[in-house]
Formats: sequence, structure tokens, C-alpha cells
Amino acid sequence: MDSAQLRQIAQSKPDQCTCALKACQGWESVTDDRWPAEQMRLVGSLRKPPQDDQTELTFEEFHPDGTRYESANAPIASGYFPFNRCDVHSCTQCGCAVLKYTEFGGYYVDHRARLVDADLVVDC
Repeated sequence: MDSAQLRQIAQSKPDQCTCALKACQGWESVTDDRWPAEQMRLVGSLRKPPQDDQTELTFEEFHPDGTRYESANAPIASGYFPFNRCDVHSCTQCGCAVLKYTEFGGYYVDHRARLVDADLVVDC
């Protein structure tokens, strides 16, 4: 999925969210019991396959204006972490687009979600 398609799917602003994900303005941990699976529809992915077997997706983040990973106003740049590891969901109740990825640490698995504000989607 490219940036234009993501903007199109993000019909509703995050502040219009009426579901359990309304707190996910920046990246938030969302346990399976908090993820409203019955109303979320998988609509695509921002993942792009690596160019070869030796190349791993980047962990570099994109923050040209000094935002941070957890910032609600951080740009959504599909070529950068963590967006390059995201699936795109659409809420059937409020119409919001939601990005979801799984962060793997040494001893934990953490599902993260972020509502999509189409105005923050950048082409890069």
C-alpha cells in the first residue's frame, strides 16, 4: 500500500474515533483483549519485501521536525520504522484507519497500534 492509498483509507480523524483504540494517537501498546478484533478489518500492509536476502528493513525513524516515536504528531512515513512493519486496519464502526505492528524484544512481544491522521502521511 502506498501513501496515497493510506490517506484514502484514513477517512476519519483520530479524534473522531469512538472505539477502544481512541487512546492510540501515538504508538500505544494494545493487548489482545483491548484490540477490537470483531470490528477491525485488515485492508492492507505497509510492509515491502527486502530487495534481497541480505537486506533487512530499516530501523531508522523519520522525524524531520524533532518529533519522537510516541508523538501523536509524528509523520507517518511508510519507508521508515515502525511503519515499514505495519498492517493497515479499518474500523467498521468509526471509519478510522489503524496501523498495527508487533515489536519483538528479548523477552517480550508487544502489539502496538496507532490511529492514522491522513494529514500526517508523508511520501518517502
